[in-house]
Amino acid sequence: MLTITPIPALDSNYFWVIRPTPNSKMVYVVDPGDATPIIDYLDSQELTLGAILITHRHRDHIQGITGLLERWPVPVYGPDSDSIPQITHKLGDGDLLRLDGISFEIIGVPGHTWEHIAYFSPSSATSPPLLFCGDALFAGGCGRRFDGTAEVMWDSLQKLGALPEDTRIYCAHEYTQANLAFAVEVEPDNQELGARFEQVKRARAQGNITLPSTILLEKRTNPFLRCQQPSIKIFVENKSARTLATHAEVFGALRLIKDNWPN
Repeated sequence: MLTITPIPALDSNYFWVIRPTPNSKMVYVVDPGDATPIIDYLDSQELTLGAILITHRHRDHIQGITGLLERWPVPVYGPDSDSIPQITHKLGDGDLLRLDGISFEIIGVPGHTWEHIAYFSPSSATSPPLLFCGDALFAGGCGRRFDGTAEVMWDSLQKLGALPEDTRIYCAHEYTQANLAFAVEVEPDNQELGARFEQVKRARAQGNITLPSTILLEKRTNPFLRCQQPSIKIFVENKSARTLATHAEVFGALRLIKDNWPN
């Protein structure tokens, strides 16, 4: 049975450790922003690193690569980016990566950054479908738009929203409570969203992780996947004081509102 373990680090990051089977001593890590907690965890579990998977160039996702390579000189998979010189195997939209029986379909998801990719593993005999999406999609939210247009990022989120609804989402940050606090302002009449927010508040008060999420849950409660909903369009138009013609325009305006929203 494949297992996925979060390593909390930095301010809010999770570095994901993928173990193909319970007896496997070789594991893979996604977006290591700091080498030390990963080395400590692997040593404590008597595990060894087999490869590093990277989604995008931001430092809190890559600054642990060098330290890990000093200990384990392993392949580094990730996007083609001059900002990540340690990448040994460059991946892009439509590529297929296979590691120790785990297949990953690579999905290009530009918008947060231009080179951002996600790793999607279809369902198997030992696992439901899995998605490692970095900062493209969060539980209850999405990453800030740094590169490209709103249309580009909206299209990226639509790719993720079209994945099987039971796909488990392993994003890179514990932002869920803050994201849902904003979401309930956008959709105050969404009862499922309200119930999720209360559940997440209880979980965080107890120090529990709120991930993974699922595609189905995000489609029902994440406003950034729901910009086609009339109520969200009305909220965004009222806040931005202008008429918006397309779902992508609604998304872009909503993301700007969130950027300036008090946390």
